[in-house]
Amino acid sequence: MNSFATFGTGCFWCTEACFNSLRGVLSVFPAYAGGNKVNPTYEQVCSGDTGYAEVIRIVFDHSIISYDELLEVFWFVHDPTQLNRQGNDIGSQYRSVIFYHNNEQKHKAIKYFKLLEKEKVWSSKIVTQIEEINNFYLAEDCHHDFFNQNQDNLYCQSIIRPKVENFKKVFSQILR
Repeated sequence: MNSFATFGTGCFWCTEACFNSLRGVLSVFPAYAGGNKVNPTYEQVCSGDTGYAEVIRIVFDHSIISYDELLEVFWFVHDPTQLNRQGNDIGSQYRSVIFYHNNEQKHKAIKYFKLLEKEKVWSSKIVTQIEEINNFYLAEDCHHDFFNQNQDNLYCQSIIRPKVENFKKVFSQILR
């Protein structure tokens, strides 16, 4: 049986490629969640006025990869201490957020959050939001598989590629 996870980790281009390379992940879709406008466009979301976050929707086979493992990747692939930004991407659309799909995901996300805060993994306070999934829309087709489709793009070369290479070193045991 397939399950869903929805995470906001800043720019969805950056983390789609990481999650897509995991064993047990069936698909990853760039999307928008948590806002207040019907069927928003990329340009509207980028304005920062819609309340949406750029997210990725992960479809996964929980008999191969667990939600806990996906949470571990979530915390690794971005900086959860940056409020409404990731690196040079600034605005509420780039916020760190876990959109849970059921109570089990909610409790796991909160438990992991509290554990990381207690262990002081980061020197700054974690600002990740944990919210029930709402107002979800897939992003336009041009955003899907962006990294793999745009290898020569400067953003892909300078921002995404180093992130993906580092990710693959750390999570080599659960890659396809």
